[in-house]
Amino acid sequence: MNKFLYGKLTPEAIPHHWYTIGGTVFIIITAIALIIYLTISKRWGWLWNEWFTSTDPKKIGTMYMIFATLMFFRGMLDAGMVWLQQSIAADSQGYLTADHFQQIFTSHGDIMVFFVTMGFFFGLMNWIVPLQIGARDLAFPFLNSLGLWLTIAGGLLINFFFIVGGDFANTGWLAIASFSELEFNPGVGVDYLIWSLQLSGLGSLLAGINFLVTIIKKRAPGMTLMKMPLFTWNSLCAMVLIISAFPVLTATTLLLWLDRAFGMHFFTLDYAGNQMMYWNLIWMWGHPEVYILVIPAFGMFSEIVSTFSQKPVSGYLSMVWAAISITALSYLVWLHHFFVMGAGPDVNSFFGIVTMLIAIPAGVQVFNWILTMYKGRVNLASPMYWFIGFLIIFMIGGMAGIFMASPPADFQVHNSLFLVAHFHTMIVGVALFGIFAGLTFWFPKIFGFKLNEHLDKRAFWFWFIGFFVAFIPLYLLGFMGAPRRIDHYDSSTGWQPLYITALIGYIFISCGIFTQVYLVLKSIKQRKNNLDVSGDPWNGRTLEWAAHSPPPFYNFAVVPPIQSHQPFWDLKEQGWKPEQKYHDIECFKNTGIGIYISIFAFLAGFAVVWQIIWLIAVGLVGIIACVITLSFDDEMEYVLPAEEVAKIEKLYVSRVSYDGNG
Repeated sequence: MNKFLYGKLTPEAIPHHWYTIGGTVFIIITAIALIIYLTISKRWGWLWNEWFTSTDPKKIGTMYMIFATLMFFRGMLDAGMVWLQQSIAADSQGYLTADHFQQIFTSHGDIMVFFVTMGFFFGLMNWIVPLQIGARDLAFPFLNSLGLWLTIAGGLLINFFFIVGGDFANTGWLAIASFSELEFNPGVGVDYLIWSLQLSGLGSLLAGINFLVTIIKKRAPGMTLMKMPLFTWNSLCAMVLIISAFPVLTATTLLLWLDRAFGMHFFTLDYAGNQMMYWNLIWMWGHPEVYILVIPAFGMFSEIVSTFSQKPVSGYLSMVWAAISITALSYLVWLHHFFVMGAGPDVNSFFGIVTMLIAIPAGVQVFNWILTMYKGRVNLASPMYWFIGFLIIFMIGGMAGIFMASPPADFQVHNSLFLVAHFHTMIVGVALFGIFAGLTFWFPKIFGFKLNEHLDKRAFWFWFIGFFVAFIPLYLLGFMGAPRRIDHYDSSTGWQPLYITALIGYIFISCGIFTQVYLVLKSIKQRKNNLDVSGDPWNGRTLEWAAHSPPPFYNFAVVPPIQSHQPFWDLKEQGWKPEQKYHDIECFKNTGIGIYISIFAFLAGFAVVWQIIWLIAVGLVGIIACVITLSFDDEMEYVLPAEEVAKIEKLYVSRVSYDGNG
């Protein structure tokens, strides 16, 4: 009876480590504080009606970014613990046990990739892509809401071991086979990892389908594919990668779970299991995932460079084909992650050559960005600081990538900190710098006021200097033979000074993070001095700058005409004024079904982790019931009359007039 009711749950699952007790106490105190605040301020109804059940992509985008911000602090705390451990663990165990260190190492990677970087990109895409293509919403508003809440459910599940379980996976962020098999990892940590990725991966897949259909089918009249802004083009390429690559991750982790739950032998060391097949499958997803994280950043930088150089981006057509080429080639490079497996010279040569080829379209984009600035009226606003910092770091990371594309060179640095340094060069220097540049660039469009330029530039310098101090030592440690994932080492290796230097770099980066927090708080306090009353604070070129700041829920009362890939610039040169003749607008109603499905999915995921059969049934039945209920709802849209549109537009005009006068 106990097994039926509780599955594998035992008293041992109650928090009993110092870190799980501390994490549980923090979660409970934070939850209680939020409940008290929302109750006293009577904001429960507002939160549910205006935000949680919203299908407005702008509000969904904001929730993506809030969630990603919370997970960012969680991931950076893990990074600090890893660096601190390695800086003091010469000739000693340090302050972390070997097992705890590996758990932190694993959670840091998964959180930063799946919930931070992708969360921010989906947030910005929800805001900007519909505005750039003149759409009022995404193609499937409900799926947009469901994708968000499935991602949040996955994020909660990956942290739920604090409350129930006590241990997380200690396998590395890719759940290395066969170390992740039941024989070597009998706890539930790996299962928590698998099912959190299943939930978040499904959310990402739904978002990818939604954005792909939106970009293909919802563009404004006149916006052909070759008139789309480059951020939209790069987003489209990233969505193609998501749709094709994430099912591979889903299938691979599901096969791993079948090994663990039902004694199958897909990746085990015995009974004809093949762990190298796991590596092939996981990197068939994993390397496209790297480009999923960096391609949208390339699009952001293209918009930023063009805007702040006051020129059309150089070589628009070549930029489009470069993005398409990177997307296609990213499928043909996965094996360079394990040249040492013994595939043979022919296979290694093929993947090495293709890996080098992918640098060509990336180089095309770099040269086009530089040519865009050439003879332009470059305005070194803070988004350009992030761009120039990215350009320097990207060239370093690109050269390191070409180095590892050569199998003989890769044999020397494989599984060393050189690889860790290269990976972080691309993810921090490209993806995160792109996120910070994009947030600064589009912040006035999203929130209606600019960020403090002085503080943003100060944050950039902390991040830029901190990056080099933190990661250049890792390149050197890699050449010195330091393997990744080690929790202690012998002082005779001479590694400790470099580890300490890397920790100092993390402190610089932390100063950058605290500066960014202060930047946002101070900018909110001084927002009246930095209001965007024009909707076009940077003298922008693409269509989002033609909308109000922040835009109404329908984006455009009248969609402007499209003539090129920089339609708003064309309209400004022609002296265009928005029409005052409004039409009825079809809008999508709010719905809480996405939240309900995600709650049941979370329960089902938790139940699978602990093998609680009845709770699995409850979760699945709940999901099916929600889907059936949704299918009977024939009134998911409503029509906003033209008269209401006129009233809303009049309010915006009145607000601009009031704010502009003081």
